[in-house]
Amino acid sequence: MASNGSTWTAKQNKLFENALANFDKNSPDRFHKLAKAVGGNKTVEEVKRHYEKLVEDVNHIESGKVPLPNYGSSNQGYQYMDEAQRMKYLKLQ
Repeated sequence: MASNGSTWTAKQNKLFENALANFDKNSPDRFHKLAKAVGGNKTVEEVKRHYEKLVEDVNHIESGKVPLPNYGSSNQGYQYMDEAQRMKYLKLQ
């Protein structure tokens, strides 16, 4: 997420995301509750700006303005393993 004038730590972002799940748009005093949940002396205005930036980012992603990363062919990088494959692999180590 791009900067919106204040610095947010990874922990504050996680607290913010969790609080969003608890306080929907119909929650009374939503942004006050979000600011309190985040802590770190974030003001209601900082939380509102952070939320607006998040909405903007999601809209860009959903509209296709943000390209998906190119992970290359399926034989490069991490490949999916089901639980049985993972256990077999771990036993070989």
